[in-house]
Amino acid sequence: MKALYQKYRSYYRDSLKLAIPVVISQLGHTLVQTSDSIIVGHFAGTTALAAVSLVNSLFLVPLVIGMGISYGITPLIAQNNGRGNFAECGRLLSNSFFLNVITGIVLFCGIYFGVILFIDKLHQSPEVVVQAKPYLFLLSLSIIPLLVFNTFKQFAEGLGFTKQAMLISIWGNALNIVLGVIFVKGLFGVTPMGIKGVGYSTLIDRCVMAIVMAIYVLRSPIFKKYLKDFAIRNIDRVRGLQLMKIGTPVAMQYVFEVGAFGGAALIIGSIGMIEQAAHQVAISLAAMTYMMASGVSSAAAIRSGNYFGSGNHKELRLSAISNYHIVIVFMSCTAIIFALFNQYLPWIYTSDKAVIVIAAQLLIVAAFFQLFDGTQVVGLGVLRGMGDVNMPTIITFISYWIIGLPIAYLLGVYFNLGVMGVWYGLVLGLMASSIMLFLRFQKISKSNNLIIVDDIE
Repeated sequence: MKALYQKYRSYYRDSLKLAIPVVISQLGHTLVQTSDSIIVGHFAGTTALAAVSLVNSLFLVPLVIGMGISYGITPLIAQNNGRGNFAECGRLLSNSFFLNVITGIVLFCGIYFGVILFIDKLHQSPEVVVQAKPYLFLLSLSIIPLLVFNTFKQFAEGLGFTKQAMLISIWGNALNIVLGVIFVKGLFGVTPMGIKGVGYSTLIDRCVMAIVMAIYVLRSPIFKKYLKDFAIRNIDRVRGLQLMKIGTPVAMQYVFEVGAFGGAALIIGSIGMIEQAAHQVAISLAAMTYMMASGVSSAAAIRSGNYFGSGNHKELRLSAISNYHIVIVFMSCTAIIFALFNQYLPWIYTSDKAVIVIAAQLLIVAAFFQLFDGTQVVGLGVLRGMGDVNMPTIITFISYWIIGLPIAYLLGVYFNLGVMGVWYGLVLGLMASSIMLFLRFQKISKSNNLIIVDDIE
């Protein structure tokens, strides 16, 4: 173990220096929905909590499409920075900003108007659907400022500047919680809004974060040399397609994973309202640890992109392996926490004892899939840094939609194992993804030819 630590020590340090701020920043995205769930669960009741679960399940797929597309700039920035091609970074930012604004508008229209047409036909409790509709509108509108924030966040992180997005996320989440309590509870003369209150707080929070992040990037001296070619005239089809070439498969990877979990939530919703609320509690806790692992994945992608861009393939492999080590240690710790405190953690979200009993059982299952969840997301990050996005997209589709979700339905509904059976299927999907992505990384990193993405000259 000592020899292993000495071999990777410098890579651990470099990775953690990048990863810790990204982890906190990534966690911020989850904490928005987590804080919404906590506020609603305690101040608006179980029906409202089930409505939050329903909306989040429907909203997650379009959300990760947008976030995946916005992610397309990060490995390209890391690679061009590794080559010393600073001017190209500004041109990529111009195209990414335009692409993400258009994507945000399209997704808002698709989410709200599309879901409204069929939300009444999903076999959910009528009282849950009634409360879900106004929250859905506000949450879907917030995707536009969120993608603007993500544009500048991913640009900065691609250059290795990760602390600023972390700080903005921390203050943004504090604002979201304060406004959420005020609006839902009805403090300081504000009329109690119920579930709509957390919708308004999330929208305001994301608008403020987008403005602050944009000002930081555009006015900070450290980005001056990268922004010389940041202009409308540099928006072009070629770079837009290059961003889409990476961003679209990444978005589909997110869609296949999150879509499977969303589909699982709908299956659970058809089983019962209590089970759906318990699923929301357990999946919110699991989502927090996932987003932390996703931060390690983002750091792995940045380092892999730097080494890939400079042609240093030996360092790339050592850095990637170090990130696998980091996420295994971290997710082992969270698995122990879930297993030891499964009876107590659900109280963070709700005081409904029927919900807590089921959520506690689900957290034991969540403890088992922590390692698989962490290693699969790091595998995706490493491969993205090298520009390998197409095969991982196929792997995620097979893992979640051919293996995970069908087994979840069979065990949960057909064999009548209920919500536990659904979660067993999700574990199998995560395990399949983790194994196949690691084998893909091993094959590529040990090959003689690592040229995956063509450059724009």
